[in-house]
Parts: sequence; C-alpha cells; structure tokens
Amino acid sequence: MATKTLEARFEHLSVNDENDPAQTGKTLSKSKGSLSTAVSITGLGAGSQPSATRNHLLKIALQNTNEARTNAQQPSSDESSGQASATLYEQPSTKKLHLGMFEIGKALGKGKFGRVYLAKERASGFICALKVLHKSELQQGGVQKQVRREIEIQSNLRHPNVLRLFGHFHDSKRIFLILEFAGKGELYKHLRKEHRFPEWKAAQYIAQMAAALKYLHKKHVIHRDIKPENILMGIHGEIKISDFGWSVHAPNNRRQTMCGTLDYLPPEMLVTGTQENFYSEKVDLWSLGVLTYEFLVGEAPFEDTPVMTQRRIRRGEMTIPSFISPEARDLIKKLLVLDPEKRIPLEEVQQHPWIIKHCMKAEKVHQRSSNPK
Repeated sequence: MATKTLEARFEHLSVNDENDPAQTGKTLSKSKGSLSTAVSITGLGAGSQPSATRNHLLKIALQNTNEARTNAQQPSSDESSGQASATLYEQPSTKKLHLGMFEIGKALGKGKFGRVYLAKERASGFICALKVLHKSELQQGGVQKQVRREIEIQSNLRHPNVLRLFGHFHDSKRIFLILEFAGKGELYKHLRKEHRFPEWKAAQYIAQMAAALKYLHKKHVIHRDIKPENILMGIHGEIKISDFGWSVHAPNNRRQTMCGTLDYLPPEMLVTGTQENFYSEKVDLWSLGVLTYEFLVGEAPFEDTPVMTQRRIRRGEMTIPSFISPEARDLIKKLLVLDPEKRIPLEEVQQHPWIIKHCMKAEKVHQRSSNPK
C-alpha cells in the first residue's frame, strides 16, 4: 500500500517534502514544461549537460555528503578518488538536498526495495536518476548495511564506465540516491532483444568492463555481482557498472561472505563452512568470463537447476559452441579457471588478441568517420 501511495505521489508530482521548510503544507505541482521536453532539449545524457550545471548539482551533493568539505569541487579526472564520507541518515545543516529540488519523471526501473525515476534538478536542468528506497522495507529485509555500503563505495568512484552517485538525502520514510542517468537503460534488455551480441560488440563491452574492474580493484573494491542486469548503457552506447549493493571495500583483498548471483558465482565462493573459503578480487575475473560467454552465446555457461549449476561451476564444466571464434574461446577459457591465481589478469584481458582485434578495428572506423577526406 505504501509503495502504491508513493508511486501515485511521484506520478502526479503532488508531494509534501518534509526536508524543505518552504514546502511545508504545500504541494509540488508539475510545471508546463514537461520532463520529456527537457530531456529532448538536453540530449538525454549527463554527458551533454554543460559542466556548470554538473558542477552545480555535484557541489550541492558533496556538501550534503561531507560537511567538512563544503567547497568541494568536481574531480578533475576519472581516476581521482573523492573522499566524501557518505553517511546514511545524518545530514549536515549546509545546503540540504530535498525532493522539492527535483522534477520527477517516469519510472526507469523497479527493484526489490524501491524504484528508480528519471529526474531533473530544477535550478540547473541537470538530468539524473533518482533511486527511491523505503526505510521500512530495508529494515525488514535486513539490508541497511548493504545500502550504507553502496553509498559509501559508489560516492567515491570516478570512472567513465562506472555509474556515478552524486549524492543522497532522506526523509522520515525514504532514502533518495541521486545517480547518473544512463540513457539506454539496462544492458540485459539489449542482450535479450538481440539474444546474443556479435563478437565485435561483445569485445568492446568486455574491454570497457575490464577497464572499469581494473579501476575498482585499484581502489580495493570487489564488485561481487557482475551480471548483465547490473550493467547500464549511456546514451552513446558506453557501458556503466552499477548496483554496488554487494560490493565491498577490502584493502586486504580477502573475504569470506557468499553473495551475488548463482550463475555468476565463482567456485571459491561456493565452498562453505571451511576456513579455506577466502577469496579475492579475482572473483570478478570469473564473473567477467561468464559475462563474455553470455554476451556471445545468449545464456550463462553453467545454467541449469540450482544443484546442477553449483556442481558444474565447481568442476568448471561448460561447452563452448562451435560458432564462437578461437580468440573469444581462448579468453573465456583463460577467465573461467578454477584456480583464482591462474586466471588471466585484467591487464592481459585488455591486451588479449580478441579485444585488440575488435577494438582496434572500431577505433579505425571512428577515425575514418571523424576525418573524412
């Protein structure tokens, strides 16, 4: 019932925002200029916004997440690591973010604990996505720690293939995450529509994934839930890793918790109840291998009943179809290795013949189209 009420309030933009003193007892009505119109004007992507508007929202977001750094500016490069400490329920008194600052549009997706909406920051016209989570549902599901971790990790990441988290705020019942808007939605939907990707496209996606994972691992972040549903696409077709709910910051690179999605779980995460059940960031390499296979074949390599899937993963039992090229087959086999220490490292993935072949070709095509004779 609470969910339906929330959806109704969002759809009609008739909400009381308790974080905005000026809005107490008032309703926020939809302006004549609809969000869909605003989106078409701005080109549908954060990348198309002037840097001034990005800085405007980002400045407020950083003020909200770190009171001690009210003059924080947007990092100058993708590799910089903002140190904003994201607290879940406490907000500084300076420049609080609140719902009244946003014009809410259509629902972009639905998760277990809430929804994601297209949104526009009113003052700057900045297009973003607003993830709405219900505190009561988070508490019932026992996932408050997951959400806190997601905020703390994602707010510190800056990479073109990692979805940005600009900031967060809350009211008495909900938590709002301000996320980068990925204009082409879930990669999973594109894969289901095409059934499987041609090798040139899959190679370019895997190259971007390798770059993003290399960045995450450098930051001592293990994603632990790499799968098509957790990868979004920007307006220009670039991919962006999202959903850091299962991610963990592990400076010693060793963890014991079992999590993630069964089809993508590596063998070392299926060994339970033993002291040997430690794993490192190399779990993401296994998942990258499963992802490569699914991109090219249209289904996961170990897909079966839950019991059989686990058995096949532990034994590394899979069949690579004959239509897969020798180069792609080689990369899959080098990623899906039972011994984590023997999996091909990300640096070598980026330099693998299959990646080089398709990404160099795409680069040459791009150069020709950019420099016509």
